[in-house]
Amino acid sequence: MKNIFLLAILGIFLISCSTDKAESADLIFTNGIIYTVNESQPTAEAVAVKNGMILAVGTTEEIEKHKAENTEMIDLKGETMTPGLIESHAHLMGIGYNKLELDLMYVKTYDELVEKVAEAVAKSKPGDWITGRGWHQDKWIEKPEKIVKGFQTNDQLNEVSPDNPVFLRHASGHAAFANGKALELAGISNLKGERPGEVEGGEIIIDELGNPTGILSERAAGLVARLIPAETPERAEEALTLALKELNEKGITSFHDAGSGQNVIDLIQKFKNEGKLTVRQYVMLTGTQPALLDEWYKKGPMIDSADHMLTVRSIKLNCDGALGNRGAWLLEDYSDRPGHRGHETLPMSVVSEVSEKAIPAGFQVCAHAIGDRANQEILDRYEAAFANYPDSKKLRFRIEHAQHIHPDDIPRFGEMGVIAAMQAIHLSSDRPWAIDRLGEKRIIDGAYVWQKLMQTGAVVTNGTDAPVEPVDPIPSFYASVTRKTLQGLPDGGYEGDQKMTRSEALKSYTLDGAFAEFDEDFKGSIEVGKAADFTVFDKNIMEVPEDEILDTKVAMTVVGGKVVYKK
Repeated sequence: MKNIFLLAILGIFLISCSTDKAESADLIFTNGIIYTVNESQPTAEAVAVKNGMILAVGTTEEIEKHKAENTEMIDLKGETMTPGLIESHAHLMGIGYNKLELDLMYVKTYDELVEKVAEAVAKSKPGDWITGRGWHQDKWIEKPEKIVKGFQTNDQLNEVSPDNPVFLRHASGHAAFANGKALELAGISNLKGERPGEVEGGEIIIDELGNPTGILSERAAGLVARLIPAETPERAEEALTLALKELNEKGITSFHDAGSGQNVIDLIQKFKNEGKLTVRQYVMLTGTQPALLDEWYKKGPMIDSADHMLTVRSIKLNCDGALGNRGAWLLEDYSDRPGHRGHETLPMSVVSEVSEKAIPAGFQVCAHAIGDRANQEILDRYEAAFANYPDSKKLRFRIEHAQHIHPDDIPRFGEMGVIAAMQAIHLSSDRPWAIDRLGEKRIIDGAYVWQKLMQTGAVVTNGTDAPVEPVDPIPSFYASVTRKTLQGLPDGGYEGDQKMTRSEALKSYTLDGAFAEFDEDFKGSIEVGKAADFTVFDKNIMEVPEDEILDTKVAMTVVGGKVVYKK
């Protein structure tokens, strides 16, 4: 009887081994350094994939048993693999259109901007619109001769483009620069009067004579923007194609689109149906279209539980401006513009109304807030909306940017379960001049406070806000762990106690991003049963000296087991 029992055990063991061996992989990644963002198995040597999902994670020897005759072997050649990176806040179509218009992100002087416009005018017919984006006056290496309220004037722009209307969006997207022709078409001329330049939720900046300088802050930009000819379907498709290509090349496997309308959702769906959608999309409905929100409240979220390529279950509200144009809504005056506290670009009553409708309809609310007043007001509205929901932390409401927070409000993120969807690269780009806007105390107490937020238990996600910044995640990872400018300054970083560890930075770009879209059980870490979404780097970003991080390039991007980019 004992022998029969032993034979039975042996038979079960052999069947088990046979079954394991029979579980063949479609794809095996081996010979690499793999960081899993899985606490129970932080690193691995190889990964097996089947049907777009992770079949096994372990040593090379363990994964070898999943190799079959038809298994494709990918040799990582010692390169570093992480879970696929998740861009948690950016603008999909903006990335694409940025490639079809004047890209002013790397312009270093006002003269260079004018030169680019002149070149565009030379290629255009009179009357054609010249559009672009990316300029930032605080990043120019020299200031223009004439400055009004911290900005250039459009005199030189008018000289090179007398017959073509020009509309150039600020890098932040919260201001625009228009020439005289564009202002004329919009009916904006001399603005002398009792309240010159004031626009609800914005400002037309004027000179001492009451003449518009061409700078349109926040909602004032819409006075000109609405005159620009509507995009054609063909151009929209071209923009989306370019955006997806850029994301693939930069190692992004999932993307949180921070505010779009039905036209963009339909276009993404079209690309998905045609097999052209190469990055998973989590789309926030734009709060600028109340009728759109009403329609979606009735039908509820669109949650893609099949292939997780397109989900619509959140709403984006734009509640204040940016710091660069002094549009961020502050509790106290700007240090470099006394008497000015920025703009409430959306009535706070709308935040309450949308939150109270979104919760029973099953939608997450994601509110843009950069200034401390905006952050405080939104937290107040969220808290009131949560009052009737004992499990409110499960709602995973978000504040997008959460850049400058009053110290009293920092603990509320963790207490209320509000996600801070931040972009570390903004620290590198903005911190050198942000201190002029806020002063040292406000900067130290509540600006870019990643560690303070995480210590409250809050989830902090990462991203770039592209096309405000390039969508490349490597500079944002560098900023996360160094708190330096991309030139490597200052030594020790700005407010160095707020640096993320490399593990925290990677998690903010992977598993935390997945959590912020309710998809942490499907992706965000390299674990058995999760999606085979991977980013491969040519350097070990987790171990190389920090001054080598910026030299790192994406070597491969894999979405659902398919290689969508290879260097």
